[in-house]
Amino acid sequence: MIERPSGGDAAVLVSLDFGEAGYEEGLEELRQLVLTAGLDVHALVEGKRPKPDATYFIGSGKVQEVATALEATLSAVVVFNHDLSPSQQRNLERKLDCRVVDRTGLILAIFAQRAQSFEGKMQVELAQLQHLSTRLVRGWTHLERQKGGIGMRGGPGETQIELDRRMIRDQVKVLREKLDKLKRQRGLQRRSRRRSMVMSVSLVGYTNAGKSTLFNRLTQSGVYVADQLFATLDTTSRKLFIPESGPVVLSDTVGFIKHLPHALVDAFGATLEETVQADLLLHVIDVSNDNRDDQMLEVNKVLAEIGAIEVPQLLVLNKIDRPGIEPGLERDEYGKIRKVWVSAHSGAGMELLRQALAEHQQRLKLALQPAGAVA
Repeated sequence: MIERPSGGDAAVLVSLDFGEAGYEEGLEELRQLVLTAGLDVHALVEGKRPKPDATYFIGSGKVQEVATALEATLSAVVVFNHDLSPSQQRNLERKLDCRVVDRTGLILAIFAQRAQSFEGKMQVELAQLQHLSTRLVRGWTHLERQKGGIGMRGGPGETQIELDRRMIRDQVKVLREKLDKLKRQRGLQRRSRRRSMVMSVSLVGYTNAGKSTLFNRLTQSGVYVADQLFATLDTTSRKLFIPESGPVVLSDTVGFIKHLPHALVDAFGATLEETVQADLLLHVIDVSNDNRDDQMLEVNKVLAEIGAIEVPQLLVLNKIDRPGIEPGLERDEYGKIRKVWVSAHSGAGMELLRQALAEHQQRLKLALQPAGAVA
């Protein structure tokens, strides 16, 4: 494996401003990610550049500044608010003599900590292997060519890196086969629900928007809830009975975040399939967050990436108790409910949300009725 210095609890954060919008929000999000990963922030090194440095990403001057911060704070980990190339990461670790983690590596570490179910752990392992396969570029210390063939005339054989890549490909293949099997099982369950005209609803939203709290409020479940990023990873489904229209299957999915690693989106494709195949998405939005519009855009980017952007959405504006907004709903020009203001914490507005679910289910039942059928 890649030989790197062991990490510690104290971390130095590094963030560069390339002139893009939302820099401060992204930096605060990095702080939250680091705390979620169980690290303590002991120092922050910032800078401005027109573009990343090819060797160290931050340039040699900033590398010295980071080294000084490491020594002054007795920190053992440097966390970048950016994705590093394999060579940049290797160069930094050699220069700083400590563990260097980029944004993707940090998120993968959090996912590895939080996954609880068998499927969730497989998905995280798949994402880690896919990420690791990109790190096998001169970052290994055992790349001497292995001798092949028989006797003195043996060929050059495979390099260790080729053997490791093949090993990773084999592991990825096994994991994908297992996840595909679980995906087929869920497909059978969805077809059974569709025959029974049971509506499938998925909760989506930016991480920490209150999806799991809303899920618990609607279904009376005990899904883990915490005021932190990625509090829950594993998709949980429960049946919810709407008095006016019947049962609904409600699924709580992983929260989204800016620059969610493609390896994670790909690995969690089996789980996110529930979102793609849903009849309705409850897009949960933290109305108390000043960056809610940007967060909505990020969620929709991921939905577009997984092919779920065309699934009907109901915007659930959550946490109205913080800004002091009253529960309410808004209809579009066709009379359909498009927004509901609620507080999952206090329960305010839950009846309005159930009303919206009932109306959507009634429309779905009408759409699924055979031609000529009597309602």
